Amino acid sequence: MEPRRRIRVLIVDDSALVRQLLAEMLGRDPALEVVGTASDAHIARERIKSLNPDVLTLDVEMPRMDGLTFLRNLMRLRPMPVVMVSSLTERGADVTLDALALGAVDYLPKPRVDVAATLRDYTDELIEKVKTAAACRVRALPGGAATAVESPSAAPASRARSPQLRTGGCVIAIGASTGGTEAIKEVLRRLPADTPPIVIAQHIPKAFSTPFARRMNECSRMTVCEAEDGQQLLAGHAYIAPGDRHLSVARNGARYVGRLDDGAPVNRHKPSVDVLFRSVAHSAGRQAVGVLLTGMGKDGAQGLLEMRAAGAGTLAQDERTSVVWGMPGEAVALGAVQQVLSIEEIAGALLRLAAEMDITRAGQSA
Repeated sequence: MEPRRRIRVLIVDDSALVRQLLAEMLGRDPALEVVGTASDAHIARERIKSLNPDVLTLDVEMPRMDGLTFLRNLMRLRPMPVVMVSSLTERGADVTLDALALGAVDYLPKPRVDVAATLRDYTDELIEKVKTAAACRVRALPGGAATAVESPSAAPASRARSPQLRTGGCVIAIGASTGGTEAIKEVLRRLPADTPPIVIAQHIPKAFSTPFARRMNECSRMTVCEAEDGQQLLAGHAYIAPGDRHLSVARNGARYVGRLDDGAPVNRHKPSVDVLFRSVAHSAGRQAVGVLLTGMGKDGAQGLLEMRAAGAGTLAQDERTSVVWGMPGEAVALGAVQQVLSIEEIAGALLRLAAEMDITRAGQSA
């Protein structure tokens, strides 16, 4: 039996120290092989041609050609899995979210201070992300990819004009991880301004969740915000869990409210999709829809099963359109999913389920 071929990685970073550290970190796993490094995009371009790597790690900020420009050209001409290395700052978050929109698979947060002493703490995370990236489906950007990153001027004109104060009713819960920032955008931008309240758990660092919520607000007809503790959940609004808190849903009389807590990670994540889904199963039962999108691991699968057992509608993104079919695949294997759909079909399906729940609820109260 022939030995399994190692995953070939090219490291692109303008810092010699970071290049050395990343090479040492990746070199700890026998399944990975660092085939080369590059200090800027021009050198990287030549080394990609000569070394033919499977995965690229790419610094966001580089001399001569910035990481986004290089990524845009790469994904148009020679698409391949890319893991961005970005700082945990608002600037780093914005650029990284742009990179994910352009086709980067994932990102590794780079410490803001004392990189030499702290970057090694991310070794296991980096190895896992590179291995996952190697197995991802990467699509070429079209020739006009320069416009792939939406600007604030592209915001929908129609938005909910005032809070929708319906009591009870349907709650929509969405969970995602790797590839989820773009998948969530695809769902939200297809929903009308009067959609029932949506609660979202996306695996994301705290420094990224506020810019992410702002971007989703710019591309959605709904009002999208970062969730706050005790916030009443209103139709026409979507609430994104902060990157360092679990988000759950509770009843307050006839209304739903969001709750945040600083508990231990669940399935290694905070926010955890399982925490969100289980709370929705308990507080909303059959008046809920659960949606599990692309992501690595199994977070959310058990919670979605509990939602289905409570009578909720359950949807999962299909393997073809998922960057990683880990979380939704686990949910399908558990029998937690009623419908497996492409990302383009999910918005319409959840609206149909929500409408059916409203009709049922109206009939029961008549």
